Amino acid sequence: MITIAIDAMGGDFGPQITVPGALKCLEIVPDLRLILVGDEEKILPLIPRNLSSFVEVKHTDQFISMDEKPSRALRGMPDSSMRLAVQSVADGSADAIVSAGNTGALMAISRYVLQTLPGIDRPAIMARLPVKEGATYMLDLGANVDCQAEHLYQFAVMGTAFAAANGQVVQPRVALLNVGVESIKGNQQVRLASHQIAQSEALNYIGFIEGNDLFSGKADVIVCDGFVGNVALKASEGVMRLAAQKIQQKFSVWWLKWLGLLLRPFLKSLSKELDPTYLNGALLVGLQGIVVKGHGSSDEQSYTNAVMQAYREVANKSNDHFEEIMSQIEF
Repeated sequence: MITIAIDAMGGDFGPQITVPGALKCLEIVPDLRLILVGDEEKILPLIPRNLSSFVEVKHTDQFISMDEKPSRALRGMPDSSMRLAVQSVADGSADAIVSAGNTGALMAISRYVLQTLPGIDRPAIMARLPVKEGATYMLDLGANVDCQAEHLYQFAVMGTAFAAANGQVVQPRVALLNVGVESIKGNQQVRLASHQIAQSEALNYIGFIEGNDLFSGKADVIVCDGFVGNVALKASEGVMRLAAQKIQQKFSVWWLKWLGLLLRPFLKSLSKELDPTYLNGALLVGLQGIVVKGHGSSDEQSYTNAVMQAYREVANKSNDHFEEIMSQIEF
């Protein structure tokens, strides 16, 4: 049985999205149990009787708002739904935690409660990007807005270990996201990180990569600071949504509707590969525990996908493989 703790109060919409989104997972996989952490008066009415035996509700009336300062969330809110959900992983009552709440607070609390792996100063948010063949892992996507060269180097190590642990390639190609591919381009931190990564025999560094190659498949791991990564990811999501809307508009013309009906299975399959809703659920890597971050604006389906991401990480023991490879890399 796999147990996942849910920060039910997290995100822009709280329990009305997180609870039904998480409960959908119980219909998908039979060996799942949920711990819903939050205000029981808001949570309990949303749980059907037939699913109640698979759900534990841990009550707290304290929750972290999306604009709360991480320092106050960490020090001044010990009984917040996010803190208690993360704590459940630390004490072994849950195998993973999912939250769509305040990113800075989630990083601060997870880092404090779960601790980072040896050699890692800061955890990073990492997501799997779709490419023509396979996938590219990109980090950091928002946990660390300001980074030093050493942090970017550590992100490269973690990305390499995760890509190798998931069997993508033996020696993952690592690239740094930059404003150009020439060695003179970029700010000081990026240039210093490039030199440091290039010196490591454990990393297969291929140099700089530009934003237009994020989905090209040229690199297996793309490294950047959280500010750049978050902007790049959300811009990409916006383009994907626009493309989907444009395609829908084109097929709304009466003489093309029949073609749209014929292509519906293909378009539905494509949307699952590219739609941000289906891609929801990023890992906070570098921690001694599995933490999945969902979009603050998650709807019910995308939250379901985030919880399923956590389930797969536990079921595949990906964190164990990741930690094993990390321990073998000298850095």
